[in-house]
Amino acid sequence: MAALARWCVQRRLLSVLLWLLAFSGIAAGAAVAGTAYSNDYQVPGTESGRATELLHEGFPQLGGDSDTVVWHTSGSVRAADVEQTMTRTLDRIENLPGVASVTSPYDGPGEGRISADGRTAYASVTFDDRAEDIGEGQAQAVVDTAKSAETDGLQVELGGSAVALTESSGGHLAEIVGVIVAAVVLFLAFGSLAASLLPIATALVGVGTAYAGIVLLGHAMTVADFAPMLGMLIGLGVGIDYALFIVTRHRRGLKRGLSVTEAATSAVATTGRAVVFAGATVCIALLGMLILRLSFLNGVAVAASLTVVLTVAASVTLLPALLSFIGMRALSRRERRRLAEHGPEPEVPTGFAARWSAFVERHPKVLGAVALVVMAVLALPTFSLHLGTSDQGNGPKTATTRQAYDLLADGFGPGVNGPLTLVTKVDGAGDKLALDNLDGTLRTTDGVAAVTPVTFDSGGHTAYLTVVPESSPQSQATSDLVDRLRGEVLPRAEAGTSLDVQVGGMTAGYDDFADVIVSKLPAFVGVVIGLGCLLLLLAFRSVGIPLKAAVMNVAAVASAFGVVVAIFQWGWGSELLGLGSAGPIEPFLPVIMVSVLFGLSMDYQVFLVSRMYEEWLETGDNRRAVRVGLAETSRVINSAAVIMISVFLAFVLSGDRVIAMFGIALAAAVALDAFVLRTLLVPALMHLLGGANWWLPRWLDKRMPRISIEPPESRAAHERLAAATDAEVADVLAEEERQRDVRDIPG
Repeated sequence: MAALARWCVQRRLLSVLLWLLAFSGIAAGAAVAGTAYSNDYQVPGTESGRATELLHEGFPQLGGDSDTVVWHTSGSVRAADVEQTMTRTLDRIENLPGVASVTSPYDGPGEGRISADGRTAYASVTFDDRAEDIGEGQAQAVVDTAKSAETDGLQVELGGSAVALTESSGGHLAEIVGVIVAAVVLFLAFGSLAASLLPIATALVGVGTAYAGIVLLGHAMTVADFAPMLGMLIGLGVGIDYALFIVTRHRRGLKRGLSVTEAATSAVATTGRAVVFAGATVCIALLGMLILRLSFLNGVAVAASLTVVLTVAASVTLLPALLSFIGMRALSRRERRRLAEHGPEPEVPTGFAARWSAFVERHPKVLGAVALVVMAVLALPTFSLHLGTSDQGNGPKTATTRQAYDLLADGFGPGVNGPLTLVTKVDGAGDKLALDNLDGTLRTTDGVAAVTPVTFDSGGHTAYLTVVPESSPQSQATSDLVDRLRGEVLPRAEAGTSLDVQVGGMTAGYDDFADVIVSKLPAFVGVVIGLGCLLLLLAFRSVGIPLKAAVMNVAAVASAFGVVVAIFQWGWGSELLGLGSAGPIEPFLPVIMVSVLFGLSMDYQVFLVSRMYEEWLETGDNRRAVRVGLAETSRVINSAAVIMISVFLAFVLSGDRVIAMFGIALAAAVALDAFVLRTLLVPALMHLLGGANWWLPRWLDKRMPRISIEPPESRAAHERLAAATDAEVADVLAEEERQRDVRDIPG
C-alpha cells in the first residue's frame, strides 16, 4: 500500500489523468450503448414463471407491454361527446409508433370495460415491445395524446409500466442535496475548504465511473432499473466516508510534522489498508446475493459491488494524488499557523469524545441496558413484516399512474389492478370441455369477482383465461386466492384430463418471487454472517469480537427494518414524505439490505476495534484500550455517520419508492449503528467482558494465518502519541472541567 501511495503521489498528474480518462471513456461508451435494464421478477421453475412461458409460446402477440388509458366523467362515458372524443383519441394512439393495438370499451372485444355506474371506462394499449425496451419518447407520446382529450368534465389518466417511464423521478436533486450536506459536514470537521472537497471529488469520480459501468453491465446481464441509483446511494456514502478516514489520518500526520508526501503515504499505508478491508467486506456481503441464484438479484449484487470497488480504488489512488496537490492546505489556516509557531504537538483525545469515553467506562451496565432497550423497541415492527411488491397504487397521489389505479379500483373493484392469468396446454376435446366447465367453477369460487371467457391460440393447443380477484393485488386475500386455486380448485378441475393449469399474473409472480427469497434467506444470512465473522477473526485474532459484531449487525438490521415497516408498511408519515400510500415491503429488500447493512456495519466495527486492538497489543490493558479507541475514533465515526445518513436520506427526494425505502433503511441502520451500537453498546460490553474480548484458543491461534488491517506506524510517528499518558489525559480533562466551572460562576 505504501508503494502504491508513493507512486500516486510522485506521479500525481498522471494518476489524476488516468482516472479522468477512465471516467470519460466509460461514460462515452455508456452514452453510445444506452440503457438495457430489466425488472424481471420471474423465477425459472416457479408456477408463475411457467405460466408466463406458456403464454408467450402460445400467444406471442401478447409479449408486448400492456398499459391502460382510464377516463372518468361526472355524467356517462357513453354520452355522445365523450364517446366521440375518446374514440378519436384512441385511434390517434393506435397510430403512434411502437403501439401494436388498442382495445376500446366501445367495441365488441372491449365489452366489460365500462363500470356499472357508467362513469368510468378504460382501454388497453398494447406496445410492440416490453416495457424495458420502450423508449421514454414513445411512452410520452401516448401520455400526451391521451391527456389532450381532457376537458373540465372529463378526466383522463394512464397506468402501466411504460407510462411509469414518463413520470418525473426528481432528477438528480437527491445526489445534489446529499453532496452539499456532506460538504458542509466535512468543512465543519476539517476547517479547510480544500480538504473538505477532496473526499467529495474522489467519491464523485469513483461513483460516476461505476454508474456508467453499470449502464454497460446491463447489456451483459439482467440489471434492475434501480441498480444504478442503489449503486450511487451506496457509493456516495462509503466513498465519502472512506476518503474522510484517509484525509483525517493524513491531517494527523501533517500535525505530527510529517511532510506532505510522508503523510499521504502513511495515511494510505495505514488507514488505506482498513479502507480496503472494509470495502472487501462490503463486496463480500453484496456478492453473497449470488448464492440465491436469482438473475434479478445477480445484477444488483454485481452493480453495487462494482461501485464499492471503484470508490475504494479512487480512495487509495486518486485521493493521495489530490492530497499532494493541495499540500499543507489540508490543514486549516489556524492549524497551519499553530504548527509553524509551536511545531508538532502530541494529539491528546480531549473534548466531548474523551468525556464520553470516560463516561461509558464508568457506567457500562446502565448505558448498555439503555442501548438494548432502544434497539429492541425499534425492532418490534419487524415482527409484522409483510413481503410483497408495491405497485402504482402506492405511488404519490399526484402521479397519473396512481390516479388511474384509483379510478379503476373505484369503478371496477380493486382486483382489476392485479388480475390472475390461468394458462394451460390443451390436448383434445376433453380438455376443452373441462376448460368450459372451469369457467363456471371459477365464477363461484370465493374471492373471485369476474372471469373472462377462455381464449385459445390459433392451433387450439394453448388456452388462457383471466380471473379478477375481489381484493387488491397487495391484499393477503388475493394471495390466499392464489393458494386456493393452486391447491384446491384447479386440481379438482384437472382430474381425468391432461390439463395442467398454471396460475400466473402479477400477484402470483410476486408471491412466488417472495417465497423463493424467503426460503433461501436463512442460508444467505448464514453465509454473510459466517464470512464476516471469519474476516474479523483473522483480523483481530479474537472469538469475542466477531461474535459481538454478528449480534450487533443483526440488531442493526432488525431495528432498521422496524423503521421501514413503520413508515412504508404501516404508513406512518409516508404520504407526508411524498412516498405514497402504505403497502408491503419489497421481497428483495431484506436480501439487499442484509448485504449492504452487514457491509456498512463492518466498516465502523473495523475502524473502532482496530484502534482498540492496536492499543491492546501495546499495553495489554483492556480498559485503556477501549477508552482510548473510543475517544480517538468516535469523532471521525460520528462525522462519517452524519455524512452517510445525509446522503441516504437525500435519496428520499428521488421520487422512487424503492430507492426511498433503501435510503431510509440505510440511514436508520447507520444512525443506530454509529450512535447507539458502536459508541455505546459495543464499548459498554467490551468494558464488561474485560480481557475476554481478546481471547483466542492457542490451537486456533497457531493454525490461523496472520493478517494486519492497520499495521503500527513507525516509532518516530508514534513516540509523541505514546507520551500522552493517562495522567496527561486526566490533566487535560481536569483543566477543561475547571474552565467550565469558572464560566458557570455568576458575574
